Amino acid sequence: MTLVARGFFITFEGGEGGGKSTQIRRLADRLGATGREVVTTREPGGSPGAEAIRALLVTGEVERWSPITETLLINAARRDHIERIIRPALARGATVLCDRFADSTRAYQGAGGGAPETLITALETAVLGGLKADLTLILDLPAEMGLARASGRGGAETRFEAKPLDFHARLRAAFLAIAEAEPDRCVLIDASRDEATVAAAIWSWVKSRIGPP
Repeated sequence: MTLVARGFFITFEGGEGGGKSTQIRRLADRLGATGREVVTTREPGGSPGAEAIRALLVTGEVERWSPITETLLINAARRDHIERIIRPALARGATVLCDRFADSTRAYQGAGGGAPETLITALETAVLGGLKADLTLILDLPAEMGLARASGRGGAETRFEAKPLDFHARLRAAFLAIAEAEPDRCVLIDASRDEATVAAAIWSWVKSRIGPP
């Protein structure tokens, strides 16, 4: 069933180390100050079931899963996330800020890993049920810079960061291609700049698209 959203759905995309989580927190605070209900979430994950699948995907050996298996796992998590978190929030008029969504599957498992585009497209159709971001902010920076930033985060969720540089270069190219193909939805943000400058650029775009609370 296609979702008719009363809220506003913003997704953040890009390679490793682009600062998505930081910028989502900043934007959530700014939107909240306008009186909006803001829901922040992430993929893979966001709901309890999807978070359990996330743990399988982002930890362990680099070659733990094939790109096709990753695609299937991510879409299982995404469906639960949509049903339990995203759809209800949008239906009640909330602004949803999501750290990664379907574009990341096209970039990571598709362009990066080589999963068939036909599989990704078929799963998108079945899983999303017509749901699409109102605005996608793609935080772009050179792969080398992003990996250098990401290396300082620590933690166990390093499975994708550990993939070779050419994988991350393919990710960046894929996100740039998505931005070029869908300019009405996607905005490219230069994430190589300082945090405050990036936040200001994001706020400018969001204000121009989201309208009054």
